[in-house]
Amino acid sequence: MTNPLKTVRTYFATRRQLRDREARLNRELAAYDTPSARMDMEAILARHSSHEAREIEAILRRQALSTTLRNHG
Repeated sequence: MTNPLKTVRTYFATRRQLRDREARLNRELAAYDTPSARMDMEAILARHSSHEAREIEAILRRQALSTTLRNHG
């Protein structure tokens, strides 16, 4: 039987790793902040399946929305 405390610790460690990974990916993708850089990234993503590109596309959409709101809000 699995120790419940160990299970909880593992869960929180995994969540922390996922958040760190997503934060790092957000920072890296923030560099694609010009129209030409975004077109380059879209061309790269077009070579991959929608399943593979889904996470990156979602981050790019959130960043674009954030930029739009910041510039017009």
